[in-house]
Amino acid sequence: MIPVKAYAAYDAENPLKPYTFERKEVGAHQVQIEILYSGVCHSDIHTAKGDWGPVDYPLVPGHEIVGRIVAVGSEVSKFKVGELAGVGCFVDSCRVCPSCKSGEEQFCDEGMTGTYNSVERGTNIPTRGGYSTSIIVDESYTLHVSEKLDIKGVAPLLCAGITTYSPLRYLKVGKGHKVGVLGLGGLGHMAVKFAVSFGAEVTMLSHSPSKEADAKKLGAHKFALTSDPATMESLANSFDFILNTVSAKHDHNAYLNLLTTNGTMIVVGAPPAPAEIPVFTLIMKRRSIIGSLIGGIKETQEMLDYCAEHNITSDVEIIDMAYINEAYDRMNRSDVKYRFVIDMASLK
Repeated sequence: MIPVKAYAAYDAENPLKPYTFERKEVGAHQVQIEILYSGVCHSDIHTAKGDWGPVDYPLVPGHEIVGRIVAVGSEVSKFKVGELAGVGCFVDSCRVCPSCKSGEEQFCDEGMTGTYNSVERGTNIPTRGGYSTSIIVDESYTLHVSEKLDIKGVAPLLCAGITTYSPLRYLKVGKGHKVGVLGLGGLGHMAVKFAVSFGAEVTMLSHSPSKEADAKKLGAHKFALTSDPATMESLANSFDFILNTVSAKHDHNAYLNLLTTNGTMIVVGAPPAPAEIPVFTLIMKRRSIIGSLIGGIKETQEMLDYCAEHNITSDVEIIDMAYINEAYDRMNRSDVKYRFVIDMASLK
């Protein structure tokens, strides 16, 4: 067994604290990654607090993982010791359902095996995530990370990056399209970067005038203040796509009205309460609303390669592991630009 240092949530009410556990020895098809940086996602907070269902405590969050391979199994062919590698939101799937066979393991019929708060297939050993010194993953669910990029900013690509890249690619967003990005946070700032890189005209939609300078710095061509009724009226029927990253309760209908005929709203934010969608807003302009999760292994690797080629990373604030509870508090106040990333050397 391999001893591991970590931080964990022991219950839903109290702060995360130090935790030690053991990981199994490296299997024939597995790699061991010494974790260098771990991104902090809002999903970590929701899961730790039990907002999304039952939690197997102690919970070690973290699914935006970048590190260096320190050991490989006897049958591993895709990775070598010393290479950079990444792990995203899942570490396994059934591998045989139509979704898995088509490279969309995130939609596995049996449910993907989460990087944390799940159980290993075949053993029922709890999975524990990236707020730890090392992780062992099957090579087929491990990703190559380029040495070209600052790996601190690569870690959030494994969730925030692929969450926005995947639907934009699925819908073939590119030159000639007008895209609105709703919400400028960890997801929104990556949506702006990707949509601009793909050639679309991008407008940041925000209720806060203070976000305009940041949106322009990230590459947005335009900024629209959604708290201004006149602005909202002027934007009616304007966008081919709106990428909605907002996870708080909001009026979807107000933004659906900004879509052109045949326009599409892409929902990647997950508000706590069900949304009310007046069907006539869709019917009268043949608009559509779709949801999107993350991406499969193949597409996530494609994204990482694209980012390496086009020098795209997340904007991050590096923190020590011991700062995690303060980071959670700040994230709940939207006080981060745009992703916290833990320097795991601080845990050792």
